Amino acid sequence: MRSAHPIAEDEVEFIAIRAQGAGGQNVNKVSSAVHLRFDILASRLPEAVRQRLLGLGDQRISKNGVIVIKAQEHRSLEKNRAEALRRLQALVDSASHVPKARRPTRPTRGAVTRRLEGKARRSAIKAGRGRVE
Repeated sequence: MRSAHPIAEDEVEFIAIRAQGAGGQNVNKVSSAVHLRFDILASRLPEAVRQRLLGLGDQRISKNGVIVIKAQEHRSLEKNRAEALRRLQALVDSASHVPKARRPTRPTRGAVTRRLEGKARRSAIKAGRGRVE
């Protein structure tokens, strides 16, 4: 599926870092994990998408509008780069979706009468619980 707003590679900064966790000598010697940094405000995305991205409240978005994604699932740097880019694109695609405006509806006349009849019935039941004289 094609994205509505593809991310250009020159807008993204990749930093190779060492991965965490188990992996033996490979994890200690090779910088195969990736930190992806994407500045929302400096990007060429449409203004509406930028505002929705900034308003997402995602933990990967810093206060100054930079998305930081860490990818370290794969053993190769190239696969981790591709995974980080895929995650960034998924985040941008989620912000590209324009939410449908909600139009408030009113209850039908039948629903209102059923509700009021139920309340009256319940009121009569509770009124009959009073002290007997």
